[in-house]
Amino acid sequence: MFGVPGKTAVTMTSAAVGQITKLMERDGRAGLRIGVKKGGCAGMEYTMDYADDVDPLDELVEQDGARVMIAPMAQMFLFGTEIDYEEALLESGFKFRNPNVEDACGCGESIKFKDVDQLTAERDAGSQE
Repeated sequence: MFGVPGKTAVTMTSAAVGQITKLMERDGRAGLRIGVKKGGCAGMEYTMDYADDVDPLDELVEQDGARVMIAPMAQMFLFGTEIDYEEALLESGFKFRNPNVEDACGCGESIKFKDVDQLTAERDAGSQE
Protein backbone atom coordinates (compact mmCIF):
# COMPACT_ATOMS: atom_id res chain seq x y z
CA MET A 1 0.00 0.00 0.00
CA PHE A 2 1.00 3.60 -0.46
CA GLY A 3 0.55 4.76 3.16
CA VAL A 4 2.98 6.32 5.57
CA PRO A 5 3.35 4.47 8.89
CA GLY A 6 1.39 6.17 11.65
CA LYS A 7 -0.73 8.32 9.29
CA THR A 8 -4.21 7.57 8.01
CA ALA A 9 -4.64 7.64 4.25
CA VAL A 10 -7.64 9.98 4.43
CA THR A 11 -9.46 11.84 7.17
CA MET A 12 -13.15 12.67 7.46
CA THR A 13 -14.85 15.68 8.96
CA SER A 14 -17.63 15.07 11.48
CA ALA A 15 -20.17 15.95 8.76
CA ALA A 16 -18.70 13.30 6.44
CA VAL A 17 -18.60 10.72 9.25
CA GLY A 18 -22.27 11.40 10.01
CA GLN A 19 -23.35 11.08 6.38
CA ILE A 20 -21.29 7.96 5.68
CA THR A 21 -22.57 6.30 8.86
CA LYS A 22 -26.15 7.19 7.91
CA LEU A 23 -25.70 5.68 4.43
CA MET A 24 -24.08 2.53 5.84
CA GLU A 25 -26.93 1.99 8.32
CA ARG A 26 -29.73 2.90 5.90
CA ASP A 27 -28.57 0.52 3.18
CA GLY A 28 -26.87 -2.16 5.29
CA ARG A 29 -23.51 -1.62 3.58
CA ALA A 30 -19.99 -2.26 4.85
CA GLY A 31 -18.93 1.27 3.85
CA LEU A 32 -18.07 3.43 0.87
CA ARG A 33 -15.31 2.67 -1.64
CA ILE A 34 -13.60 5.74 -3.07
CA GLY A 35 -11.33 5.90 -6.07
CA VAL A 36 -10.43 7.86 -9.17
CA LYS A 37 -11.05 7.30 -12.87
CA LYS A 38 -10.11 8.98 -16.12
CA GLY A 39 -12.65 11.53 -17.24
CA GLY A 40 -13.80 15.11 -17.12
CA CYS A 41 -12.19 18.18 -18.61
CA ALA A 42 -9.16 18.13 -16.25
CA GLY A 43 -8.41 14.44 -16.80
CA MET A 44 -9.57 12.57 -13.64
CA GLU A 45 -12.70 12.27 -11.53
CA TYR A 46 -13.40 10.94 -8.05
CA THR A 47 -15.59 7.85 -7.70
CA MET A 48 -17.63 6.82 -4.69
CA ASP A 49 -19.68 3.63 -4.51
CA TYR A 50 -21.31 1.49 -1.86
CA ALA A 51 -19.22 -1.45 -0.69
CA ASP A 52 -20.63 -4.70 0.67
CA ASP A 53 -17.25 -6.05 1.74
CA VAL A 54 -13.63 -5.00 2.15
CA ASP A 55 -11.34 -6.07 -0.65
CA PRO A 56 -8.01 -7.32 0.79
CA LEU A 57 -6.16 -4.80 -1.40
CA ASP A 58 -8.26 -1.83 -0.25
CA GLU A 59 -6.85 0.66 2.22
CA LEU A 60 -9.43 0.63 5.02
CA VAL A 61 -10.07 3.82 7.00
CA GLU A 62 -12.45 3.71 9.95
CA GLN A 63 -13.40 6.78 11.93
CA ASP A 64 -16.17 6.99 14.56
CA GLY A 65 -18.21 4.22 12.90
CA ALA A 66 -17.76 5.43 9.32
CA ARG A 67 -15.84 3.12 7.02
CA VAL A 68 -14.14 4.11 3.76
CA MET A 69 -12.24 1.77 1.49
CA ILE A 70 -9.71 3.20 -0.95
CA ALA A 71 -9.34 1.27 -4.19
CA PRO A 72 -5.73 0.14 -4.81
CA MET A 73 -5.15 2.25 -7.93
CA ALA A 74 -6.34 5.40 -6.13
CA GLN A 75 -4.32 5.15 -2.92
CA MET A 76 -1.35 7.29 -3.95
CA PHE A 77 -3.65 9.96 -5.40
CA LEU A 78 -5.89 10.18 -2.33
CA PHE A 79 -3.27 10.02 0.42
CA GLY A 80 -3.68 13.04 2.72
CA THR A 81 -7.20 13.88 1.50
CA GLU A 82 -9.86 15.23 3.83
CA ILE A 83 -13.40 14.13 3.00
CA ASP A 84 -16.16 16.55 3.97
CA TYR A 85 -19.92 16.58 3.47
CA GLU A 86 -21.52 19.94 2.72
CA GLU A 87 -25.20 20.79 2.61
CA ALA A 88 -26.37 23.91 0.79
CA LEU A 89 -29.63 25.24 -0.56
CA LEU A 90 -29.05 24.04 -4.12
CA GLU A 91 -26.55 21.24 -3.68
CA SER A 92 -25.37 18.73 -1.10
CA GLY A 93 -22.55 16.24 -1.40
CA PHE A 94 -19.13 14.97 -0.49
CA LYS A 95 -16.17 17.29 -1.05
CA PHE A 96 -12.55 16.18 -1.30
CA ARG A 97 -9.77 18.46 -0.04
CA ASN A 98 -6.83 16.78 -1.68
CA PRO A 99 -3.23 18.07 -1.42
CA ASN A 100 -2.27 15.94 -4.44
CA VAL A 101 -4.41 17.93 -6.87
CA GLU A 102 -2.47 20.21 -9.16
CA ASP A 103 -5.42 21.70 -11.04
CA ALA A 104 -9.21 21.45 -11.20
CA CYS A 105 -11.78 22.49 -13.74
CA GLY A 106 -14.24 25.28 -13.07
CA CYS A 107 -17.14 22.91 -12.43
CA GLY A 108 -15.25 21.24 -9.57
CA GLU A 109 -16.03 17.74 -10.85
CA SER A 110 -12.74 17.06 -12.60
CA ILE A 111 -9.16 17.20 -11.30
CA LYS A 112 -5.57 16.86 -12.41
CA PHE A 113 -3.07 15.22 -10.08
CA LYS A 114 0.58 16.01 -9.54
CA ASP A 115 3.10 13.82 -11.38
CA VAL A 116 3.60 10.34 -9.85
CA ASP A 117 7.30 11.00 -9.18
CA GLN A 118 6.41 14.21 -7.33
CA LEU A 119 3.76 12.41 -5.24
CA THR A 120 6.24 9.65 -4.35
CA ALA A 121 8.90 12.19 -3.33
CA GLU A 122 6.39 14.08 -1.15
CA ARG A 123 5.24 10.84 0.47
CA ASP A 124 8.82 9.79 1.20
CA ALA A 125 9.63 13.21 2.67
CA GLY A 126 6.51 12.96 4.89
CA SER A 127 7.49 9.53 6.20
CA GLN A 128 10.85 10.88 7.42
CA GLU A 129 9.20 13.48 9.68
